[in-house]
Amino acid sequence: MGERTVGGPAAAISPVQQMLASGTGALLTSLFVTPLDVVKIRLQAQQRPLHQALACESAPWAGVSRPSKWKCFLYCNGLMDHIYVCQNGTSCSSWYKKPTHFSGTLDAFVKITRHEGVRSLWSGLPPTLVMAVPATVIYFTCYDQLRDFLRFGVGLHGSHVPLLAGALARLGAVTVISPLELVRTKMQARRLSYRELQVCIRSAVAQDGLLSLWRGWGPTVLRDVPFSALYWFNYELVKARLCERYQMSQANFSISFTAGAVSGAIAAILTLPFDVVKTRRQIQLGEMDTLGAPLKKAASTWHIMKEICAELGYRGLFAGFMPRVIKVAPACAVMISSYEFGKAFFQKVNLDRQRLVT
Repeated sequence: MGERTVGGPAAAISPVQQMLASGTGALLTSLFVTPLDVVKIRLQAQQRPLHQALACESAPWAGVSRPSKWKCFLYCNGLMDHIYVCQNGTSCSSWYKKPTHFSGTLDAFVKITRHEGVRSLWSGLPPTLVMAVPATVIYFTCYDQLRDFLRFGVGLHGSHVPLLAGALARLGAVTVISPLELVRTKMQARRLSYRELQVCIRSAVAQDGLLSLWRGWGPTVLRDVPFSALYWFNYELVKARLCERYQMSQANFSISFTAGAVSGAIAAILTLPFDVVKTRRQIQLGEMDTLGAPLKKAASTWHIMKEICAELGYRGLFAGFMPRVIKVAPACAVMISSYEFGKAFFQKVNLDRQRLVT
């Protein structure tokens, strides 16, 4: 696939340039979305402080029906989910435990900035940059390469091309990153050194096999692969319609931003039940792994959905509807518009370089 073009044979953009464009987009998305999630988590923490949650049984959606000194919560920034583990509220990140009272989202932004400094709005950013940026680079670069290979190499045409390329690219990215996220969670939960971590991973592989490193891969794939397929299908469709409406041969920043937001919102809504299941299982695995308890065979996604419906009704499958859409839509918009801008920039650089040579 080498120097296969992005967007057509005339616009030669190398895979390295695709990686630079997607890496820049991931960085900008992380910087933009992280403050939103920090505020969300702080508001949730004040509504039900962690020490109160630890004193009683875990919530039904957490999938753990026993008192525990350990508690997991998810930190999601629009690019990746990160498990944070707390023990009696002591080993939690300091930004989660701040006692400041907030009356709302805007008040939280103002008070955090005033009392804790602007940097507090980007708490939890390092694990995002370490994990999410490489994952995003793999994902977006693979998507463009696969899409162009299917179009120009195989000769496929039609709206199913971005759908297929998006699903395959996400499957590959999830498979590569899944063991790294498990390793990161172990290090964060048990405060292991790299040498201790190596021993821990070896013992886990010896006991449960190599596939244990991909624990939680299934529900992640069931959420992320359909999301990716729907996202790219709708993105290419909306982008083409907008370009046609405004009589533009190539999408500009505003068109990419709008198409990204719309397609991200649609994909987030349609895949929300899988997100609820994935969150439930991810938190359960995190808590059980932290306790060092033997993990039972994971229930199927269908079984977990039936449990959620029995406990909370069908509305339980769409828990967190607004927060997910509000976060995913702008994250998708910032990411794809930054990526498209980066590709357009490199395309112009390459064309200028060709003109100088000729």
